[in-house]
Formats: sequence, structure tokens, C-alpha cells
Amino acid sequence: MPKYSISILLVLLLVSCNKELAYSEFQPIANGKWPATDTLEFQVSNLDSLQRHNMFINVRNNDAFPFSNLFLITEFEHPRGETVRDTLEYEMAKPNGEWLGTGHGSIKESKLWYRENVVFRDTGVYKVRVMHAMRKNGSVEGLEILEGITDVGLEIVKSKK
Repeated sequence: MPKYSISILLVLLLVSCNKELAYSEFQPIANGKWPATDTLEFQVSNLDSLQRHNMFINVRNNDAFPFSNLFLITEFEHPRGETVRDTLEYEMAKPNGEWLGTGHGSIKESKLWYRENVVFRDTGVYKVRVMHAMRKNGSVEGLEILEGITDVGLEIVKSKK
């Protein structure tokens, strides 16, 4: 009987931990090679229009990722067509080269802040587009292929504010 009690307790704990999660989706990057021309799009609808939300971009990388930071360009499109475009920089590794993400083995996952206290007031589909904007030091041209990124995700959680 104690085995079943522990199993039920674990299931309840996992369910209760996710009650703040409003949306989560990952998109795989084929062969861990992200073309500069490949824009990832996430479509979100039917979120609580009174609740504030925090948005995160989740990135999974492996040891083939050759940089200590990551530059992304994002577009946040409202159902009415208004689009906000941002260029974002995230630190991915410590100065000694140790990855900042979580996970065991060669894949690390980083949860990166994107937007705080967003209220989805409009009915319809919100779109978030993500593309990389990486380039080598001293180079004007961007990288055609970014290696080492295996998945990119969008996560939206209810804000506690």
C-alpha cells in the first residue's frame, strides 16, 4: 500500500506544480542546425484575458553550440496585427565555458526571460516568431547555419503579481 500512496503523492505534486503553466510548446531544430532563414512561429490563443502572464523562450543546446551567448530576434504579433520586434541577447555559458542551462549529459535547457506581465486582452491568435541573429566576432554577415541548438520553445506562465 505505501507504494501506491507514494505514486499518488508524486502525481498530485506534478499536477499542482504545473497549475501556473498556461502554454508550452517546443519546436525541434533538424539535426541541431538552425538556418538563419528558418523562422519559428508559435500561435497562442484562449488565454485568461484578465490574468497577467510571463513569457519565456526555452532553448536546448548541445556541445556543438560554439558561443557563450545567443542573439535572437523576436516578433510578438497581436490579433489586431500590431507587431513588436525585439533583438535579445542571452548569456548561455559562464566565462569558464560551463553551460548555464539545466540538464544532465550533453543537452542543456535554458529558460530565458522574454516578456513580463503580459495581458492577452484581445480575442484571437497571438503569434510569437523567433529567429537567430548570430554572427562571428568581427563579421558583418550573419551565420547562415547556427549549430548546436536542438529545440526552441515558448512557455507562458501566470504571473504572481
